[in-house]
Amino acid sequence: QVQLVESGGGSVQAGGSLRLSCAVSGYNIRYKCVGWFRQAPGKEREGVAGIYSGGGPAYYPDSVKDRFTISVDNTKNTLYLQMNSLKPEDTAVYYCAIEGWGRLCAPNPVFGGGYSGQGTQVTVSS
Repeated sequence: QVQLVESGGGSVQAGGSLRLSCAVSGYNIRYKCVGWFRQAPGKEREGVAGIYSGGGPAYYPDSVKDRFTISVDNTKNTLYLQMNSLKPEDTAVYYCAIEGWGRLCAPNPVFGGGYSGQGTQVTVSS
């Protein structure tokens, strides 16, 4: 059974930082396209980071570029999302994902389907 469990969400003030973690079990993420997307109330789902765990460039939308950084620890089968300079518009539920179609690992990343976690809430106050 594939499980993705996010942690690290919370409430911060604008300008603050959070680091999300996603522990994956039941599936080896090595060489897979993995990443993060978010969902805010009343807004479309938005891919925020993607990378092939075997190496290569990371992909971010303009909305988070230079503020968010994705990383992967293949020895722990875990991925991370470092979020700096957070803004109120970053408020959303954040999900980690194993992307089945590679669309998170491309310019303008989009979660096209695959496995995802239950989500963790990130709230940024002004």
